[in-house]
Amino acid sequence: MPSTLAVLMDPIEKIRVKKDSTFAMLLEAQRRGWTLLYMTQGDLALHGAEPYARLAPLSVQDDPDDWFRLGDAVWRDLRTIDLILARKDPPVDAQFVYDTMVLELAQRGGARVVNDPRSLRDANEKLFTLQFPQCIAPTLVARDAAELKRFTAEHGQVVLKPLDGMGGRGIFRSHHGDPNLNVLLETLTENGRQLAIAQQFIPQIDAGDKRILLIDGEPVPYALARIPQGDEFRGNLAAGGKGVGVPLSERDRWIAAEVAPELRRRGMVFVGLDVIGDYLTEINITSPTCIRELDAQYGLNIAGQLFDRLEAGQP
Repeated sequence: MPSTLAVLMDPIEKIRVKKDSTFAMLLEAQRRGWTLLYMTQGDLALHGAEPYARLAPLSVQDDPDDWFRLGDAVWRDLRTIDLILARKDPPVDAQFVYDTMVLELAQRGGARVVNDPRSLRDANEKLFTLQFPQCIAPTLVARDAAELKRFTAEHGQVVLKPLDGMGGRGIFRSHHGDPNLNVLLETLTENGRQLAIAQQFIPQIDAGDKRILLIDGEPVPYALARIPQGDEFRGNLAAGGKGVGVPLSERDRWIAAEVAPELRRRGMVFVGLDVIGDYLTEINITSPTCIRELDAQYGLNIAGQLFDRLEAGQP
C-alpha cells in the first residue's frame, strides 16, 4: 500500500515542469496517495552509522507557474521511509558517491531505493555500455593523448566525451587531421590526468539520438529521437535538439533485450538507453528523462507504468 516516498533531487524550484521526469513521478505518486518528502544533497547526513535526512513535506501540482509547496523540514531516519527515489543529476563526482553510501545504509535498513545506490555508484553511464560490446560502435577509453589520436586516425571521425557529463556538455566531434584535436584531448583528459571516451562518429545522428526508456527491463514502445538542429551535431535537448517521438525499431528492441537482464540484476528499475542508428551509446541510470515529452506525444502515462511496477513488489 502507498506510504512514504522521499525524493533526492536537484532544487525543485529550478526544474522545468513541462520536461522534468522526476516531477512526473511525483505527480503520479501523489495521485496514488503516497506521502511525499523532499531532500537535496545538502540534507543527507550520517548519525554514526544511521542514515538520516532533513525531509520536507512536499505537494505538487501541474502548473508551470506554481508547481510545488514545501512544509517545514525535520530530520528523519531514512530507514523508516518506504521508497526513496534517487534522482540527483550528474556529475557523478565524489559527493554523489558519498550520497550513494548514505542511501545504501538506508537500503540495508529496509528502505527501498530506486535506482539501486550501488549501481548508481558502480555503473558509469558511459563505461557501462562497454559490458555490451555487441551493441556498441568502436570505442576507446584512455587518458593517453597518443592512443586517443591513434583511435581517431583509425576511424576518421570521432565523438569525444568526458565520463561524468550530461546534457551534451563537454562533447566534441573531431576527425583525423583536426588542428584542434591536441587541445581537445588536453582539455578532456586534463593533460593525461583523467579518462576520456572516444567513439566512432555515427552519421545516423541526423535521424536523432533516441532515448529509450526501460521499466524493470521492459521498454516503453516509443523513443524520443532528439534531432540536432542547425549546425549543431549534438541531439541533446539541453543542447537545442528537437524531440520527436518514434516507434521502437526491431534493433532498438534487440538492444533493450540484450541489456535488460543485467539491469534487473543490478536493481536498475528506471533506465534510459541512448541509441544512435544501430548502436547503444549510453545507459542513463542517475536521472533519465523524456517521460513528459513521450507522454504528451502519445498519450502515455510512463510514470504510471513505473509505479504499477513499484507497487507490484520487488523487481
